[in-house]
Amino acid sequence: MKHPTTPRADDAPFVAQAGAVARDWFALLKPRVVSLVVFTGAAGLVIAPGRINPLIGCIAVLCIAVAAGAAGAINMWYDRDIDRLMHRTASRPVAAGRIAPNDALAYGLLLSAASVILMWLVTNTVAAILLAASIAFYVLIYTMWLKRLTPQNIVIGGAAGAFPPLIGWAAATGGISALPLVLFAIVFLWTPPHFWALSLYACKDYARAGVPMLPVTHGATHTRRQIMVYTILLCAVSLLPLALNLTGPIYAVSAILLDIGFLVCAWRVLRDRQDETGVSLTRDAPARLTFRYSLLYLAILFTAVIVDRLV
Repeated sequence: MKHPTTPRADDAPFVAQAGAVARDWFALLKPRVVSLVVFTGAAGLVIAPGRINPLIGCIAVLCIAVAAGAAGAINMWYDRDIDRLMHRTASRPVAAGRIAPNDALAYGLLLSAASVILMWLVTNTVAAILLAASIAFYVLIYTMWLKRLTPQNIVIGGAAGAFPPLIGWAAATGGISALPLVLFAIVFLWTPPHFWALSLYACKDYARAGVPMLPVTHGATHTRRQIMVYTILLCAVSLLPLALNLTGPIYAVSAILLDIGFLVCAWRVLRDRQDETGVSLTRDAPARLTFRYSLLYLAILFTAVIVDRLV
C-alpha cells in the first residue's frame, strides 16, 4: 500500500487537468451518502429528551453534514488511484482530475476541523468528541487501513456511519443513553448487507481495483450467505427498542414490516445465482433491489423512531 502522503506517479494528470467548478467541490462531499448520515444524526437529536434551541439544533445537524462530507473528501483524496479504476467512481472530482489531490486533502481537513470546533462551541464536548471520532474512524480506520486490507472492511468500518445518532443525541443532552446506542447498533449491522448487496453487482470493479470486498475474496455464494446472516442480526437488533420499552406502537409496526421486507430481499439474494453466470446483473436482480431497499429501510425506520417519540 502506498503511503498517503507520498506523491504518486499518476498524480501529474490530476494537477494538469484540475479545473473544478462549484459542483465538483460539492460532489467532493459525497452529498448522496451524506444525506442519509445527516438524517440519522438529526433523528438522534430530535428524539433526545428535553428541548434544544432550534438554531443550535440546526447548527449541530450542519456540523454532522459538514463532518461527513469532509471525511468523504479525504476519502476521495486517498482513494484517487483505485477510484480511477472503477466505473462507478472514475468520474469523481479527484479521480477525474478536476480537483488536485492536495486541494481535496486541504478542503477535507479544513472542513473537519471547522465542524468539530463549531460543534464544541455551540453544543458540548461530548458531541464534539464523538464527531471527531466519527471522522477519524472513517478516514484512518476504514479508508486508510481496513478498506484495502481485509474483506471485513465494511463490517468494522461500518461503525463510522453509525456515529450520527449518538452525536445528535449527545448534542441535545450532553451524554449518551440506551436508545442512541441501539440506533448505533442498527446502523452498524445494516451496513454489511447494504454494501455487500452493492458489491455483488460491482464485483468486477472492486476486483479491477484490488479492493478485497467479500465477493472478490470469498465469492458470491459466501457473500449471499453473509447478507442473510447480517440481515437476521439486523432485524433482531431493530426490535430491541420494543423489548427495552424505548419506543411505542408506531415504531413496532414499522420495524416489523420493514424487517419482513428486508428478510424477503435477503432470501431472494441468497437463492439467486445470476451473478455466477459471469454476466452483469440485470437492473431487477435481487442484489440491486436489496441495495435500494436497504436505503429505504433505514430512512423509514428512523422516520418511525422520530414519529413514535414525538407522538
